[in-house]
Amino acid sequence: MIPRYTRNEMGQLWESHNRFRKWLDVEIAVCEAWHELGEIPADALEAIKEKASFNIERIDEIEREVKHDVIAFLTSVAEFVGPESRFVHKGLTSSDVVDTALSLLMREAADRIIADLQELMSVLRLQAAAYKHVPCIGRSHGVHAEPMTFGLKFCLWYAEADRSLVRMRRAREIINVGKVSGAVGTFSNIPPRLEEIVCEKLGLAPEPVATQVIQRDRHAEYMTTLALIAGLVEKISVEIRHLQRTEVREAEEPFTPGQKGSSAMPHKRNPVGCENLSGLARVVRSNALAAMENMPLWHERDISHSSVERVIIPDSTILVDYMLNRLKGILQNLHVYPERMRENMEMSSGLFNSQRVMLALIQKGMTREEAYLVVQRNAMESWRTKTPFLELLLADPDVMNSLQEDEVRNIFQLEHYLQHVDYIFERVFGKQ
Repeated sequence: MIPRYTRNEMGQLWESHNRFRKWLDVEIAVCEAWHELGEIPADALEAIKEKASFNIERIDEIEREVKHDVIAFLTSVAEFVGPESRFVHKGLTSSDVVDTALSLLMREAADRIIADLQELMSVLRLQAAAYKHVPCIGRSHGVHAEPMTFGLKFCLWYAEADRSLVRMRRAREIINVGKVSGAVGTFSNIPPRLEEIVCEKLGLAPEPVATQVIQRDRHAEYMTTLALIAGLVEKISVEIRHLQRTEVREAEEPFTPGQKGSSAMPHKRNPVGCENLSGLARVVRSNALAAMENMPLWHERDISHSSVERVIIPDSTILVDYMLNRLKGILQNLHVYPERMRENMEMSSGLFNSQRVMLALIQKGMTREEAYLVVQRNAMESWRTKTPFLELLLADPDVMNSLQEDEVRNIFQLEHYLQHVDYIFERVFGKQ
């Protein structure tokens, strides 16, 4: 069954409650660090940890008045904590909390996407093995080129998914940083040791040098990685869409019982899932561009990036999570038609053997230019008259003066094109 979008775990990750919870985690980690440095009494810390909470409705109410979300959040927390709240947010600027918490959220989102990629790769590996030796025509410019196997398509996608996995793991590390260094990153009211303690508690690396914010090249790399993953999803989707065309029909996405393809034409089985994925990839790519636009800020910080990130980061992580899961379902249940692949290979009357014929003539002493013209002449005649390419070659004196009939016929053996499939699979998957 193809998974449908619901209010899933990735969506819940970006809900207001979880976002404020991460803010509170950072604030409490800072309080614990201050205590370790002897700046907050033990009883005050215990009171903060025991009482600290927030009320989203109250935060919204306060923000309508103060026009500042972090201040509204801190006011709500203070109402729960009481007098000990004077120690909360000690020496911090808002971005110390917001940026560090954002790193925690993006790290968690990355972990989910990494798991999604691994699940997709498992499906790609299984399908590659299933269709490893199923011959089909390869195409360049949409035109018949030379034979390959259907399994090689999955092999190719697996290798690219593996590169996406490497990139996503790197992006996770790039964003896995915290910043607790004050108003312009100079530790004016915070000792550097406090940042080290806080980041260690949260599993983050300290940002080596910051302004008021963690630098946005990190977020741009993360978002570009998501765009590349979306590009892989679209690449696979476009291939399936082409293969599902009536004129090709070598594979098609699942068509479930009760599904309808058109309000006007009951016969239609449209690749709507893959088309959806192609469209969503455009959104993720656009968001990556917006992330790059966020890199240049005024001096040590402005907030032009903030409004953008509140949209693009949740949207892109939710979309990529959805896209990977939907594609996984499509590929698991893909309808594949090997007989049609054979029919399509035969459609070009053996013309895909043209390079082998040319090379054989060159081997017999023709110049490359001479051989090319002889082969092309017969190929064009085959296209024009639908006469089998082999038949025309066997009747051409220029060919037969160089090659024996059995040599020409041997050129047309399909096995030649598939002899190194195992080698390619071993390079991608290792020894089986």
